[in-house]
Amino acid sequence: MIKLYLTPGTRAGRVAWLLEELEIEYELEVLPFTKEGLKSSEHRSRHALGRVPVIEDGDVTIFESGAIIQYILDRYDSKGLKPEISSEDYPYYLQWFHYCEGMVMPPMNQIVVQTILLPPERRDETVLNQAMNLLSKSLNPVNEYLENKDYLIGNFSAADCMLGHSCYMANRMKCVNDEMLNIKRYVANIEERTSFQKAIQLGAE
Repeated sequence: MIKLYLTPGTRAGRVAWLLEELEIEYELEVLPFTKEGLKSSEHRSRHALGRVPVIEDGDVTIFESGAIIQYILDRYDSKGLKPEISSEDYPYYLQWFHYCEGMVMPPMNQIVVQTILLPPERRDETVLNQAMNLLSKSLNPVNEYLENKDYLIGNFSAADCMLGHSCYMANRMKCVNDEMLNIKRYVANIEERTSFQKAIQLGAE
């Protein structure tokens, strides 16, 4: 059985969401967002930087949300959440799957640092504004692409677990402006999915 190490409000939610979508039974260990929770010697033996997500699957222990999702799909996807290589959707699936970490998450990370992680006296308004501007620019192509689409490649796919989760987080942080109607609609579609609702609540009690 897969064991998932998760901290609420992190990229680990993507992995939990996929597992829920695939209806895969898994074991969950919730680690608090504290030094004791993430930086313990025990957890550093799984991830040297003391981060999540991490999964254990038999003798395999891997981290990085995108790598984990690809691993799970290649071994356990029974619902076609990754299109076939021969499919015309496959190139766009790959594009948006990787666009998430390549373009959307770097400015989002900086926003989290400047608004949550750093104490007020160490925050830099210039850095925050630059990150907000870059995030808006990064989301614009997503908003345009989602015109007349419920999900990134039409039907729900694992690319939505990656980029959709980031769009949800950006919207929750009030970084999706009111003119990005397609992303607003997309996030609403995601929030209606039972599997997403289950995953996003894990560890929140």
